Amino acid sequence: MAAETVSSPSSPDAPSALPVLPLDDEVVLPGMVVPLDLSDSEVRAAVEAAQAAAGTTPGKPRVLLVPRIDGTYAATGVLGTVEQVGRLADGDPGALVRARSRVRIGAGTTGPGAALWVEGTRVAENVPDPLPGHVTELMKEYKALATTWLKKRGAWQVVDRVQAIDDVAALADNSGYSPFLTTEQKVELLETADPVARLKLATQHLRDHLAEQDVAETIAKDVQEGVDKQQREFLLRRQLEAVRKELRDLGGEKDGEESDDYRARVEAADLPEKVREAALKEVDKLERSSDQSPEGSWIRTWLDTVLELPWNTRTEDAYDIQGAKAVLDAEHSGLGDVKERITEYLAVRKRRTERGLGVIGGRRGGAVLALVGPPGVGKTSLGESVAHAMGREFVRVALGGVRDEAEIRGHRRTYVGALPGRIVRAIKEAGSMNPVVLLDEIDKVGSDFRGDPAAALLEVLDPAQNHTFRDHYLEVELDLSDVVFLATANVLEAIPEALLDRMELVRLDGYTEDEKVVIARDHLLPRQLERAGLAAEEVTIDESALRRLAGEYTREAGVRTLERSIARLLRKVAAQHELGDRELPFTVGAEDLRALIGRPHHVPESAQDPAERRTAVPGVATGLAVTGAGGDVLFVEASLADPETGAAGLTLTGQLGDVMKESAQIALSFLRSHGAELELPVGDLKDRGVHIHFPAGAVPKDGPSAGVTMTTALASLLSGRLVRTDVAMTGEVSLTGRVLPIGGVKQKLLAAHRAGVTTVIIPKRNEADLDDVPAEVLEKLDVHPVTDVRQVLELALAAADVASDAVPAAA
Repeated sequence: MAAETVSSPSSPDAPSALPVLPLDDEVVLPGMVVPLDLSDSEVRAAVEAAQAAAGTTPGKPRVLLVPRIDGTYAATGVLGTVEQVGRLADGDPGALVRARSRVRIGAGTTGPGAALWVEGTRVAENVPDPLPGHVTELMKEYKALATTWLKKRGAWQVVDRVQAIDDVAALADNSGYSPFLTTEQKVELLETADPVARLKLATQHLRDHLAEQDVAETIAKDVQEGVDKQQREFLLRRQLEAVRKELRDLGGEKDGEESDDYRARVEAADLPEKVREAALKEVDKLERSSDQSPEGSWIRTWLDTVLELPWNTRTEDAYDIQGAKAVLDAEHSGLGDVKERITEYLAVRKRRTERGLGVIGGRRGGAVLALVGPPGVGKTSLGESVAHAMGREFVRVALGGVRDEAEIRGHRRTYVGALPGRIVRAIKEAGSMNPVVLLDEIDKVGSDFRGDPAAALLEVLDPAQNHTFRDHYLEVELDLSDVVFLATANVLEAIPEALLDRMELVRLDGYTEDEKVVIARDHLLPRQLERAGLAAEEVTIDESALRRLAGEYTREAGVRTLERSIARLLRKVAAQHELGDRELPFTVGAEDLRALIGRPHHVPESAQDPAERRTAVPGVATGLAVTGAGGDVLFVEASLADPETGAAGLTLTGQLGDVMKESAQIALSFLRSHGAELELPVGDLKDRGVHIHFPAGAVPKDGPSAGVTMTTALASLLSGRLVRTDVAMTGEVSLTGRVLPIGGVKQKLLAAHRAGVTTVIIPKRNEADLDDVPAEVLEKLDVHPVTDVRQVLELALAAADVASDAVPAAA
């Protein structure tokens, strides 16, 4: 764009010196016709100065319309001609001014009258001729948007005028009439000299305004629909009230029947005093609340929950101690610790009741027991048997995978869909305040951003606090002190320490083979016969078959897999009978198992061919470990690398934890420092790489109890002597060769017994733990408590001539 100074004032479009007419916070664009109030002194001075100057020059009086924003003049104004001076519609004096062209303001000058005079330079606007295609499309778009906006406002008479504008500059300046443009946007349009750029700017402003208008209309429509719905609901409810009033006058319905019904139910219910007061307050709120308020539904749901809880309902305990013990013995074999603890609890409860000590300090004599053991030992089913023996209701609460604290303590009532916690729901389901509640899989509770459910259980399982337990939903005290809580878990370490401290720990370490046979005969077989549609006289299973199923087809701490094997066996017999291949009655013997359900899956090492045993080569030892599924045998393999490979150092494989890796370092260090004393070629340990591997590499392993096993495997490797097949060992080893105590002795001895091991080496300081091992297992095991690793090597390593076919790995 070019700007040129016009020296000749002969034409009205060629300004030179002009009086300034300031426009406060207003902008006028070329082509606009605006009325101005002459009562304003500055406006009147400019018009009078223009009229005085017009007397000496041809044409209409001319003024320079300049926007004044916050007291500051814009750099560009508009040349305007005073078309008419007269009276405005309100009677005040005024002038009609037509804006003609843009003028760039220059320096001040002198002129007649009291107005401010400045030099003006006309801004030339070059429009290409013919118009390019994109400018034509832009004009069409602007006209379409302007037409849409004008039609929404009902300004049909203006639509034709806009459509008739063919000049780009005039079309862009026409947007000055738009009331939605801000002063800043109008100044920007005024100062944009290029007509095409100005039209683009005007089009964008109009497009944005239409988009905002669409959103505003959508919101207004939604609001109006909501208001209409509320008004309709209000009218319908008023009509309903009128109908009810008429029915009441006729004796058909009582006004306020619902709230009166809740008040009567609360007053008639057997509630504790504080609970009754809280319930009556909620009834008062219900009576005061309007029908439109959502609080009414919340209050009704809360009142229903409170009235359904058995606040003062309790079942009488069966204080027949002998009978309770008989029930536990009949429903579960073994598990002596749990049965003894329940018998003790019932005996103490009976004596306290007889002496009037049932309630002390507001608390009753509940119990909180944690049953910890491998899967399948009967922890969950034991809870139902305990409830049966005590004559109480039984409720099971599954906690596996629970991650929300509100699952335990409930939700606040303000939340949509709020519910009480699982503890309150369990009490309501039981129908009494003293049930047996089984908290199943408490070690599987997780935590995330919604809170820690295990932390919420601290108050529930604390005998000193749970008589005043508060659920977030109820917000009244609930007495849990008479509840017997039984918590089950597979892994003790997964239970938070603070939670475990509030419970009495009872370990279920698994069953012996004799116990499994009894359980299979008395419990599993009758249940599976019924499920298979067979009568007890149609199919019988010999005890020898049951023993082989427990020993060779399954190897577990519990009896779940054993029950599945029995079910599979009975299904096979039933199918053969239906096909005509088997006559009933039929007795299943040990020799029939392979033909019916296939080969055994677990053959003891001692029963295998000597050449096929894992310990048939030097460097392999048998250890004992405890996993989440109970005790298990663990083989350790060691080898030495070829000295020519140069791979010195220690390599460990088998997904080992840090503690187990450190145990391997300790075992290696002990043999290096005491190898000469043990007559071992320890020079090989310096020059050749040592590799220790724990098979079943997909299973993570950790703990210090494999220290003696790794030491024995390395000693066997260096000496070339085999490790005895019938020996298994456990214990932590120190740098001086001391054998330190470990945990899980009972589970490890049971695993050794299941695996067919006959000799077990344990730390001397674990000798007291043998009292927990069943007598029938100890009779079949030769247990050697030791204090030093040298004793372990003497017991575990076979004589040198036994390994005559094996080449010493250290040679």
